[in-house]
Amino acid sequence: MPDASRAVSEATLSHSGATRVGLLAVLLWASLALLTAATGNVPPLLLTALTFAIGGSVGLLAALRGPGLRVLCQRPAAWLHGVGGLAGYHLAYFSALKWAPPADASLLNYLWPLLIVLLSARLPGMRLRPAHVVAALMGLAGTAVLLLGKGGLSGFEWPYLPGYLLAFASAIIWSIYSVTARAFADVPTEAVSGFCLATALLALICHLAVEPTIWPQGALEWGAVLALGIGPVGLSFYAWDIGMKRGDVRLLGIAGYGAPILSTLLLVAGGFAPATWALAAACALIVGGAALATLAGRSR
Repeated sequence: MPDASRAVSEATLSHSGATRVGLLAVLLWASLALLTAATGNVPPLLLTALTFAIGGSVGLLAALRGPGLRVLCQRPAAWLHGVGGLAGYHLAYFSALKWAPPADASLLNYLWPLLIVLLSARLPGMRLRPAHVVAALMGLAGTAVLLLGKGGLSGFEWPYLPGYLLAFASAIIWSIYSVTARAFADVPTEAVSGFCLATALLALICHLAVEPTIWPQGALEWGAVLALGIGPVGLSFYAWDIGMKRGDVRLLGIAGYGAPILSTLLLVAGGFAPATWALAAACALIVGGAALATLAGRSR
């Protein structure tokens, strides 16, 4: 009985703890733009291959110190879920940035937090409250205000349709990958290292097929690549996996809208972007939405 009660206590703690770990992923993603800017002219697919190789290696080291490489021996469905989510999302998103205006593609891509909130209603034991939907829409509105304040959103143009569709596809892929992680709760988080390495290989193949090879130049650019691989394209995926499998999926989905705000704040602090009214308004909308979602969760 003591062991059983301790297990129940750990499971209870793991829910709030896993949510906090998932929030760490959002914080790490906030540094994505700043670090990517510091990598110079490295083409996106090559950058994906390099950073995912680093992120996967970090996970392998953790696996060697823990359960061992047997964590990579997972059923085919788990590999399809992991590689399909990570590789599918990034290939679709980077292609969207190439074939459509970046601001338009980014806004369509940032439908994924809203989709996560909506899809979470299909999970066992989850009930979607109106406050969660309102909070997610506030986050989407905040993202739109932020992009409009940067002079983004060019309006619909038919030549960019493939890019628009790919951006929307990236949002669908990431939201489905995130929410369905609950179905793979038995797959240890260390297995994400294998999914990252497989994604790196696929990105390398695509790079060799369609991109020129431009390596990072100097210690600063290589340092930025290393930091990307360890943080926003490494540890973040392990943290997100824990949060999606054992945390509050709805709250984490809404918190996802914090990434572009925090990213912009870092760019402002680093002198790469100006502080504007749009940034302040977007912060108010997104923080307000997150607060509303938090209160909705507590009222339950």
